[in-house]
Amino acid sequence: MDFTFTEEQQAAAEAARGVFAGVAPDGVPSPALTRGAVADDFDRALWARLADADLLSLLLDAEYGGAGLDAIALCLVLRESAKVLARVPLLESCAAAAAVQAYGGQELKAGLLAAAGRGQVVLTVASHGRTGHDPAELAVTARQDGDAWILDGVQTAVPWAHNADYTLVPAHVPAHMPAHTGADRTLLALVPRVHESVVLAEQVSTTGERLAELRLESARIAARDVIDAEGAWEWLRRLLTTGTCALALGLGENVLRMTGEYTGKREQFGFPVASFQAVAVQAADRYIDLRAMEATLWQAAWRLASGTQGALPASGDVVVAKIWASDGVRRIVQTAQHLHGGFGADVDYPLHRYHAWAKHLELSLGPAAAHEEILGDLLAAHPLG
Repeated sequence: MDFTFTEEQQAAAEAARGVFAGVAPDGVPSPALTRGAVADDFDRALWARLADADLLSLLLDAEYGGAGLDAIALCLVLRESAKVLARVPLLESCAAAAAVQAYGGQELKAGLLAAAGRGQVVLTVASHGRTGHDPAELAVTARQDGDAWILDGVQTAVPWAHNADYTLVPAHVPAHMPAHTGADRTLLALVPRVHESVVLAEQVSTTGERLAELRLESARIAARDVIDAEGAWEWLRRLLTTGTCALALGLGENVLRMTGEYTGKREQFGFPVASFQAVAVQAADRYIDLRAMEATLWQAAWRLASGTQGALPASGDVVVAKIWASDGVRRIVQTAQHLHGGFGADVDYPLHRYHAWAKHLELSLGPAAAHEEILGDLLAAHPLG
């Protein structure tokens, strides 16, 4: 495999660096000092700049005003966004639009994608299930009723749901449902925020951002707004997970940079603390974490982008990336807090924000031990050599 980025991918990353250059992560109040969420809405001004730079349409085809790029390009942009803790639904909206393009009907694509690429329509995804610990596709059931689908169930911790125009919701169609034969299957329903059968209850994330419990009470969704295609949810879930790993990498890189700058200036006994062996070894270990996170991320993104068949299914590469991202980002921020000393806990210094975001990403990805069990099952089912 060749991890050299194309000119188009590098141009996307360069454009992202330009857009995010003026974003200050310390401009948001500390969650610990704020009652409720830190803000009612995402950063609309930043969202407009992303749209102007054509970064919201990266994955869309030219007919929808997009660049026709792939998951690698999106991950490069997400990596830059995480360095400044950008408060925008970049991953969710781009991933949802990509799923609609890959699996949706022509009417849905024509009515939605161009507007999403221009930032005029904001999308998000319900991917955490009823409790955050159960499969998202089992939290909502769907049954067909004439030319529509009826959805019932609850999804928790839906990001940006209070502000997005539509939420892409995975729903379970049991095999015993009327007019359905064969095995259970999962469809994706595009649920509007304003709907008589949709109830949003406020939740607050570890980062202090506003989430929502999405409750569907016999919500009637037109068939044209439903994606009933095999593999659509699995494809979207892999893209979301890989994008989250990219966020963890970008966050970790900036935290290690901050740590290097601080320990290079902070002196003890007349010497910078960075020159002490105990400090240097810890920082070096975290650098190794970053390089492993980077290698496994690009492997997973490359598999998604290329569709290349390997000894293991693409889900195996995604699982490996999750293992390193989940454990790695936790170790990086913990070491940064330790090496910053008491200064790292100062809420006037942005490290506490990175720590909160890192914990949120770690929780979103899930524990590395659970992913290692999944990887073991995959290796047992697909023995190498």
